[in-house]
Amino acid sequence: MTVLQTARQKSWGLHLGVIALLFLLQFVLPEYHHGNFSRIMVLACFAMGYNILFGYTGMLSLGHALFFAAGLYGMGMSMHHLGWPAEAALLAGGIAGVVAAFGVGVLALRTTGVAFMIVTLMFAQAGYLTILYFGDYTRGDEGFVIAAAERIFLGFELTDPSFRYGAALILFAVMVVVTLRLVQSGFGHVLVAIRENEERTRMLGYDIQRHKLIAMVISGGMAGLAGAAYGLLFGYVGASFASVQYSIFPLLWVLLGGAGTVLGPLIGTLFMFYLIDWSSDITTAYMLIAGVALVLLTLFAPQGLAGTLRQKLVRWLP
Repeated sequence: MTVLQTARQKSWGLHLGVIALLFLLQFVLPEYHHGNFSRIMVLACFAMGYNILFGYTGMLSLGHALFFAAGLYGMGMSMHHLGWPAEAALLAGGIAGVVAAFGVGVLALRTTGVAFMIVTLMFAQAGYLTILYFGDYTRGDEGFVIAAAERIFLGFELTDPSFRYGAALILFAVMVVVTLRLVQSGFGHVLVAIRENEERTRMLGYDIQRHKLIAMVISGGMAGLAGAAYGLLFGYVGASFASVQYSIFPLLWVLLGGAGTVLGPLIGTLFMFYLIDWSSDITTAYMLIAGVALVLLTLFAPQGLAGTLRQKLVRWLP
């Protein structure tokens, strides 16, 4: 057995072990943390989508709130205005994320570097303002609630905490498997090559723009599916999820957990979620505590928690 095969076996064992651990946690977590972990797993899926573009391809986007909101509203408006069942609405949300990512990618990938970052931010802000402008349909800042009776997926009532946790875990597990397969494939290796040295990768004959566009579509589709699942599981659709902070959040989660690692998004989301939760119990200036912790972490673990672990101990971590 080659070193590469051994590393891949260890990697699959670790990630499947994390999924199994999350499955077992639902039986021992208190009610409050049980609900938190459902939310964290869905948000971690959003961060995993962002990680494909930023962590593996090296493209800094500030517009991923657009894709998350596209999935959220694609699902929510299908149910609220068209009366679609949850299964079709979830699919519509995922497709909305893919379509939005393709449209933005075709235009934004004409730029690079800081210009790409600004262009994606402007697209996200345009999406946010569009939601507010068509408030008669989207309900703007107020948003709308999806009735509990409509939140039934394949016969399971997602208002039930156990089913909600299970649905979030299934989504997370699928995202982990897809991401792991992607980064271990030839296509994933090309994305990493683009991140490390775009010009050399182009000289080797790879179509850089095509790979970037596919990476953006995959990233947007994952973010859109996460947005659709979030609205379906927690029963709310609102413009706040399209605001600039939801473009910053996945960047922070990925940086904290470790950009370019499969488990980094989960670790970063979990860390940030409970850091803010704990800080808010101490003071109203909870963002000050969170900010200091983030600065210290950035100074002493610049590659993120999982990234530092890979650098120092577990070099086979993907």
